[in-house]
Amino acid sequence: MKKLMFFALFAMFAGKTMAQDIKFPAVDSSPADIAYFPVNVAKAKDDSAPLIKVVYSRPAKKGREIFGVLEQFDKVWRVGANEATEIKFYKPVVIAGKKIKAGTYSLFAIPNKDVWTIIINKQTDKWGLTYNQEKDVLRTDVPTKALTNTVESLCITFTPQEKGANLIIAWDKTYVELPIDLK
Repeated sequence: MKKLMFFALFAMFAGKTMAQDIKFPAVDSSPADIAYFPVNVAKAKDDSAPLIKVVYSRPAKKGREIFGVLEQFDKVWRVGANEATEIKFYKPVVIAGKKIKAGTYSLFAIPNKDVWTIIINKQTDKWGLTYNQEKDVLRTDVPTKALTNTVESLCITFTPQEKGANLIIAWDKTYVELPIDLK
């Protein structure tokens, strides 16, 4: 019994010493987040499943001017920070009259003052603004809308619509809505 206790104590202290040698990265200043449609489907206690999922990083305003300065007009933006934002359609969808197969895509935008070009692209799992226009599945323009309150960190959510959902992208004093029809 004494040997067993000795080994248990040894293992406990050895494990503690080894764990102290691990170097963990600092918390990212643009934390990752996930938006689902239907909203809160991941928390559902029933067997409901998501129809759309967006995985993105949430940069913060931090007193900066966002659109036209930090995110320049007429330049491709990865709709977030860090790794390119990804959108997954669990079923085929229709956006701006174009059918898009179920699957995972990257989400980009070209912001401008009055209109954004939203881009769905086949290239995924890329860090930063690694963008290949030849892999675009869709480009469509959506009007910008003004917010009365400032959104400090980039936010993506969905609002239900008769035929599907609107993807909402909001940051600073601006937001856009992308209608998505679910088939």
